[in-house]
Amino acid sequence: MTDVLGIADPVDELICSGKGCRAVAVWGLLWNNPKIHTPERRKVWLSCQDHRDHLERFLGARNFLRDTVPVSELDRVIPGDPA
Repeated sequence: MTDVLGIADPVDELICSGKGCRAVAVWGLLWNNPKIHTPERRKVWLSCQDHRDHLERFLGARNFLRDTVPVSELDRVIPGDPA
């Protein structure tokens, strides 16, 4: 998978970041906290379809949300891969 933006942190397990949720993530919410991250840095929260709106609202209320993309557009880290 390719991060078309070239700025998001790579992800490993595609599990929703919603509290207590173990569903497969289908969305990557790209965000940064301008008080601690450089402007081009993007952290990633993963979301299933059910939690997307809630997580976007949470990040948006803090002015952290930068973009939402399908997980297929994110770089992946393969567990155990030394690269």
